[in-house]
Amino acid sequence: MTALAPEPITRTADLAAELRALLKPATVLRRDEPLAKRTTLRVGGPAEIYVEPADESELATVLRFCRDHEVPFFLLGRGSNLLIRNGGIRGVVIHLGAPAFSDIKVEGEQLRCGAGTRLKDIALTAKRHGLGGLEFLEGIPGNLGGALHMNAGAMNAWTFEAVETLRFMDYTGVAHDRPARDVPTTYRSCPLLKSAVALGAVLKGCSTPREQIEAKLAECQKKRWTSQPKEPSAGCIFKNTKTVPAGKLVDELGLKGTRVGDAVVSGVHGNFIINVGKATARDVLALIEIIRTTAREQRGIQLEIEVEIVGED
Repeated sequence: MTALAPEPITRTADLAAELRALLKPATVLRRDEPLAKRTTLRVGGPAEIYVEPADESELATVLRFCRDHEVPFFLLGRGSNLLIRNGGIRGVVIHLGAPAFSDIKVEGEQLRCGAGTRLKDIALTAKRHGLGGLEFLEGIPGNLGGALHMNAGAMNAWTFEAVETLRFMDYTGVAHDRPARDVPTTYRSCPLLKSAVALGAVLKGCSTPREQIEAKLAECQKKRWTSQPKEPSAGCIFKNTKTVPAGKLVDELGLKGTRVGDAVVSGVHGNFIINVGKATARDVLALIEIIRTTAREQRGIQLEIEVEIVGED
């Protein structure tokens, strides 16, 4: 792990102390927080300042502080679909891990869920209340905030297909509720959330016999565990192309098993890079470039990266 450069240490300490003074004791704030353990790939450097706001008002305080002091910030979910470079993330890393952001309330056929709620917990809560249509969430690693941010999908279903209302906070610290029909989305993206923080959503289910829900959940679980590697990974590395799925392309190029350090192209699914020991972000990035170069030179295909790459090198 590469240490943060020494020049900004005094300023960082001052900023951290000033921000801490504005926040309630229930809000977590730490300096140089290791982030590798907070990602599913298990690589990456530290956060310069790490904050877990206790509630929405505390989040608003952090966002306004960053705006007023021109400090960059990054929203960290459960760390799936994410590659953090070895130098870590400068500025403030915000994680909505407090209980206030992970509550699920069932209201008839709707579920009101916080952004920090695990997708698996949403699917299982829906099952307990006899609500179908949300089983596909069980097959997506991560939490609701991340799924909203990238309009995550599984089993031919997409997150925003299940959303009634989106709750989000703009960077001035003001919260909004907006009907999903008024929120444009694209493949693997919600443009609105590139400049706002997802706070949660109201999801719609439908009354369904329990045995049907359980059968669908079992189908999702089986597909996930038979078609995806069990080793640490960031999920799919590349977006599917118009002509061929990325995993199939990697397989056809004979790149399964290709290795850089402890980063390896999975033998189970070609669109996954797994960490088989002590892989670094540089290992993963080098392996990504090998795959992209091979695809471009041998097939004339420019692979587009799906995983989010952040931080300092």
